[in-house]
Amino acid sequence: MGNKTKELFLKELSSRYGNIHKLEDSQSLYDLGDGAGRVYIRYSKVHARNQAFYGLREKDLRRLEGHLSVICFLWNNQQEPLFLPYSEYEEVFHSLQPASDGQYKAQVFLQNEGTDFYIANAGRFNVEAYFGWDKLTSIIDQSQLTALPDLSHVQVQTLLGSIGITKGYDIWIPKNNRIRLDWKITAPYECSAQIPQEFNQVEDIIQEIDVIWFDRGAGKLRALFEVEHSTSIYSGLLRFNDIHLLSPYSKATYSIVSNDDRRNLFVRQLNRPTFRMSTLSENCTFLLYPNVYIWHKRTVQGR
Repeated sequence: MGNKTKELFLKELSSRYGNIHKLEDSQSLYDLGDGAGRVYIRYSKVHARNQAFYGLREKDLRRLEGHLSVICFLWNNQQEPLFLPYSEYEEVFHSLQPASDGQYKAQVFLQNEGTDFYIANAGRFNVEAYFGWDKLTSIIDQSQLTALPDLSHVQVQTLLGSIGITKGYDIWIPKNNRIRLDWKITAPYECSAQIPQEFNQVEDIIQEIDVIWFDRGAGKLRALFEVEHSTSIYSGLLRFNDIHLLSPYSKATYSIVSNDDRRNLFVRQLNRPTFRMSTLSENCTFLLYPNVYIWHKRTVQGR
């Protein structure tokens, strides 16, 4: 299945970009269109809990540096390829040591709450914005990049709430933020009137979280988002940690939403011993502001 999936992918890649060729000493690295970019292809079956497992060879990743490069993740029965710009994760990989076999261990979690990319000893990153051939084109041909809006804190809240509503969840946004939600960027929706009773012991903390998704009508915690532009990422992680330890459900996804300059700070803070001991580090993701906008377009606007 893996060879067939890769074969079909390469056929489509060739039809879109013409001249492609495999680099020497690698079974997975390809040059596109006479040096226009490089693609590193990885395949996995989808295993239990909707997880796909990958090994990323250090020597292959080093050959992506200095080029317009993407890591392409493939799996069985995939609807769209997942293309991650290597430049966005280069510093993260540089801060880590590969395993004894020379590979960085990675996983992709396929969830209704958002697809996550996990790097061992670094953390999880929301990658919902990186699906589809158009994403590869926008990376390889920089002239086709769409200008993304500079979103405010409350606009990010508005879009995350809209995504959650579209996915069928009940939404909580702090009551003092609701009057400022921006209905110019998405259709209006209703927020939950109160926090479910199951969370009484953490109510003071949870009611201040920027955006929360609950299972509709059941109150089960599914996803929490803290928008951290200039405020402390560490403080947001502490709030998440309290909820993670004290709430009756422990399988929710926790997301710090910020800009790319703070990605490495997120990795460092999340890998503190306290968050490793509590297992928050296994459930917390990093989500970029522009990717919230793209995720909204894909999920709510269908494009």
